[in-house]
Amino acid sequence: MSNTREILSYVAIIIIGIILAQHMNVVVSGSMEPVFYRGDVVVIEKTDFLGIQEINPDDLKIGDIVIYRATWFPEPVIHRIIATGTDSNGTPYYTTKGDNNPVQDPAPVYHDQVMAKVISFGNTPFVIPKVGYITLWIRGL
Repeated sequence: MSNTREILSYVAIIIIGIILAQHMNVVVSGSMEPVFYRGDVVVIEKTDFLGIQEINPDDLKIGDIVIYRATWFPEPVIHRIIATGTDSNGTPYYTTKGDNNPVQDPAPVYHDQVMAKVISFGNTPFVIPKVGYITLWIRGL
């Protein structure tokens, strides 16, 4: 009986670890400094986690920090929503910008491009400093 409990506890630890790892994102650039830096890890909520919608991309607001599939960059981008709008077809979009960038991102972000939102407490994002450097080193970034 105790062997079964031990095995179940290891399985639970592995499952919890996988879930936690899926809710962390390594910052790969300095575009959001000084809010967070390259190598920091941010804790996120996803628009689709195993079929579960943790956040609705239609409910985001100015000031939220999101991760989205950019049309202008090959990797997902993590930037702040600075404005909202609607295109000529009436489709809503977000305007985003890295806090450390001089100009806004070059293309609108449509709601279906949003992959995740950084979890914040008040106006402070949930950041784990410098933990992601190992990942950057392994990936050659």
